[in-house]
Amino acid sequence: MKSYAKINIYLKITGTRGDYHELSSRFVKFYPLYDELEFEPSQNFEIKSNINIQGNIILKALDILKQSGYKNELDEYFKSHKIILTKRIPMGAGLGGGSSNAATFLRLANEKLNLKINTHDLAKIGAKIGSDVSFFVYDYNSADVSGVGEIVNEFDDNVPQLQIFTPEIFCDTPSVYKQFRSNFMHKIDVNLAKKLSKMKSDEILATFNQDTLNDLYAPCISLYPKISEYKDMFLSGSGSTLFKVKK
Repeated sequence: MKSYAKINIYLKITGTRGDYHELSSRFVKFYPLYDELEFEPSQNFEIKSNINIQGNIILKALDILKQSGYKNELDEYFKSHKIILTKRIPMGAGLGGGSSNAATFLRLANEKLNLKINTHDLAKIGAKIGSDVSFFVYDYNSADVSGVGEIVNEFDDNVPQLQIFTPEIFCDTPSVYKQFRSNFMHKIDVNLAKKLSKMKSDEILATFNQDTLNDLYAPCISLYPKISEYKDMFLSGSGSTLFKVKK
């Protein structure tokens, strides 16, 4: 099953909830870039990948799915199957690769094991794994995402053709959010977030610059100054992937 990347057209922080940050963001699926996840017969359970994925979020997804009432089914199935993950989405790039992998695992397990979990309930399970997982569970092309990522509303969008560029910079998401909370809370603009949530993506990108659209741009630049070299592109999420509209 394909595990697609996402792009944040805009990302506005609207508040805090304990250690978490509440947001308003437009997520769009980026079809040209995806990982692949599959289950294969095996005498021993393992997660096998083309790169080092120690501590991969899929293990967390497996554990939380077990805690949600499906331990017996999962234990029985993975006595004779392993997980194969082919990674193409770069890590630490703001493209949601790990969250997409977790959601794809939930969807594939639900299908292969015939767990019969409806999409809404599967997204609730996904929200316990990570803030972007619910979006990928719903499998929408475009959605407005809010709360701490658990509120996902499909959006009737006009998404222009986009191209991405990922410099060789690993942006640590927790560090970027911590920097925002420490030094950039004054940038919160709930009214702008509401305005953006009603606009289509092509109009948003034609109207605003990246500093206005992504509240994590300034804290990301402060931690990773090399990203400032790409001023003609938009930052996705907490970085480091940048994108622009294809001409």
